[in-house]
Amino acid sequence: MKNEVTVYCPATISNVGPGFDLLGFALEEPGDEITLRRNDTCTLRLYDESGAGLPLDPKKNVAAIAAAALLEDSGITDGFDIIFKKKIRPGSGLGSSAASAVAAVVGINELLPENHETAALFPYAMEGEVAASGSFHADNVAPALLGGFILIRSYNPVDIKHIPYPDDLYCAVVHPDLDFKTYEGRKILPKNVPLTDAIAQAGNLAGLIAGLTTSDHGLIGRSVIDHFAEPLRTKKLPHFNELKENTLKNGALGTGLSGSGPSIFSLCRSSEIAASVAHIMMEHFTLNSITSRTYVSRVSEAGCRITG
Repeated sequence: MKNEVTVYCPATISNVGPGFDLLGFALEEPGDEITLRRNDTCTLRLYDESGAGLPLDPKKNVAAIAAAALLEDSGITDGFDIIFKKKIRPGSGLGSSAASAVAAVVGINELLPENHETAALFPYAMEGEVAASGSFHADNVAPALLGGFILIRSYNPVDIKHIPYPDDLYCAVVHPDLDFKTYEGRKILPKNVPLTDAIAQAGNLAGLIAGLTTSDHGLIGRSVIDHFAEPLRTKKLPHFNELKENTLKNGALGTGLSGSGPSIFSLCRSSEIAASVAHIMMEHFTLNSITSRTYVSRVSEAGCRITG
């Protein structure tokens, strides 16, 4: 058996406009790196080498919670060190907790005497995600684990499907230096939705999936609209609608909030357009005295993977 393994897990865009809790995709960058190493203590020991201020109590850390669930189910009592090198900032809306949980179970699985299939690791990673957000939503965990563009068709039972998408699809992402908590972003959402909004949301979700699978860029652009969560969650972002309109004028197919924010994504038809849109988004926050960082990425087909 191996004694040590290093794992890379990508950031993810979730919701993707109308796909609240149902759509997500993996990015090529940024991503988190976790090293897992056997120890002789029969416990999980956590080390944060990234200075991200992660909780080091195994009962309060999403990666340790996910790892412990896998170890208990596998009947393993060995101890492990979990060493974090996070580049996905917690509270960014880019699947930070999902990346930690997924990387932990993928790494632990690699060190087990008998490995599980990758898809079988999903429920263990979800243990960590539920602990982070207080709800069972898989639109970060599923693409982080499996890669690609993912639809969660059902949660009871869980039914996950990869969605084809155009080869020329790129994503521009801006992460402003604001701190949005996932559980707070979910608390402000209404329990009931007006019928007209529900119909519009369903039409956009169907349209987005149809646009992706048929490479209909115009349909993709017309469908990346969220009538449910985005209007409530973007109130803390300065002049969000102005930013969104500016990205569309400069070539973005569609722009929206990633997860509960504060990161914003724009789907674009080329890397050149995505780079230009990313610059526009960064300038927007600079003008509002907010520092930010940007990323330009294809959809990552690889998902979480062993790197060493």
